[in-house]
Amino acid sequence: MSVQDRIRYTSLHSHLMSAAQAASLIPNGANVGMSGFTGASYPKVLPQAIADYARSEHSAGRPYKINVWTGASTAPECDGVMAEAHAVSQRLPFNSDRIMRQEINNGDVNFIDMHLSHVAQQAEFGFLGHMNVAIVEVVAITEDGMLIPSTGIGNNQTWLNMADKVILEVNMGMPIQVEGMHDIYQNNLLPPHRSPININRADDRIGTPYLKVDLNKVVAIVESNAPDRDNVFSEPDEKSKQIAEYIVDFLSHEIKQGRLPKEMLPIQSGVGNVANAVLAGLLTGPFENLYGYTEVLQDGMLDLLRAGKMVTASATAISLSAKAFKDFVDNIDFYRERIILRSLEISNHPELIRRLGIIAMNSMIEADIYGNINSTHVMGTSMMNGIGGSGDFARNSFLNFFVTPSTAKDDKISCIVPMVSHVDHTEHDTQIIVTEQGLADLRGLAPRQRAKVVIEKCAHPDYRDQLQDYYDRAVQTAKGIHTPHILTEALSWHEHFLKTGSMKM
Repeated sequence: MSVQDRIRYTSLHSHLMSAAQAASLIPNGANVGMSGFTGASYPKVLPQAIADYARSEHSAGRPYKINVWTGASTAPECDGVMAEAHAVSQRLPFNSDRIMRQEINNGDVNFIDMHLSHVAQQAEFGFLGHMNVAIVEVVAITEDGMLIPSTGIGNNQTWLNMADKVILEVNMGMPIQVEGMHDIYQNNLLPPHRSPININRADDRIGTPYLKVDLNKVVAIVESNAPDRDNVFSEPDEKSKQIAEYIVDFLSHEIKQGRLPKEMLPIQSGVGNVANAVLAGLLTGPFENLYGYTEVLQDGMLDLLRAGKMVTASATAISLSAKAFKDFVDNIDFYRERIILRSLEISNHPELIRRLGIIAMNSMIEADIYGNINSTHVMGTSMMNGIGGSGDFARNSFLNFFVTPSTAKDDKISCIVPMVSHVDHTEHDTQIIVTEQGLADLRGLAPRQRAKVVIEKCAHPDYRDQLQDYYDRAVQTAKGIHTPHILTEALSWHEHFLKTGSMKM
């Protein structure tokens, strides 16, 4: 099959051009909306062409940088190559690329870390500026000019609506059989005239399988033939397995106590090895007829679907290991009946998360003894990736878990500290903290009660006495104080690590 065969709307054949030609249509200073969500469906060839164009402009003594807006993270061949060419001035709302992270932390790229559910609305209402160009990966264009999305949706429909110009990448390496897997819906009325979103179950479909675009805005179509970024999920280590075991046991207990229905509630799971370990725990646990309602469908949910443990998984993107992606392609007819890919506005919408009663599981960098969570900044200053959708789900979920190993850097860093060095999720949004040491259920507890449970259940033994000593001395000086702290010491653990390379004192 040729790329012309994938472009069934034949009038667009004349728009086919090289990536270099398309890149030259993007001016310096442009706001560019790119497809891409957690390593899925990002443009594969345009970013390198943009990087090459930026280098040529810089060599000629002319400035060239663009502002890049996506759904979430992309890949080294997207964020990485543009960052290396110093082609990006502003980046939002999320990034996981090492080179782009360095540019962000150096101050060379202005990074705007945002709740993912907020991005489309803030962009549509003009809070972020005017969008000049949208670059969106698709697998094909239908006879009537509709776009068949690839393995991720993110904010693509919003970018297509907003942009003055649209450049499409038709990826020949993606299976055309994904057609029909998507459910694209937008509630375009402005407040206060919006109506409820009519999703009452995780498997409800309320939209169309296609992205829509004003064909008059399409200025270029570029062929690509490359896979999504492979996620590398290692076999769960003992710490991840222990965290998973605590969560599975807790969910079973909640069902027995009548606080969860016996058929459970839809599951949201963050990205990474710990999240996959938890999903693996559900695979072997006493749960049936599960539903997923999440941002990213990764290997663990695919396993649940294949085993018949999960009925349907709803997400905004599929981000898999190479082995799992091969299984997805080989069995795509099976998965197309069980996977729904939605716009980010819908997958992360607070209204739907609250209505469906989502059980949310997300990772963190550190937690403090009162339940405040830092999920973005290392030592309070260096951006890691961004808050992503964890805030969307944590604040609005029926039940939420924040998970991490209790230590990092060969036990030189405690992930349970007196006070977090940066707050992404306040204690008000935190219900349950889990490390390989144990599970702290903070529901219904006041700050002093929380501190005792977090120290006892979640802290590593190497740091438990140190935490207890801090808390005891804070209480002694806390007359008339609701949340005991010693302000001159609250961040001393981080300071000590920066000076000595360890939090141990």
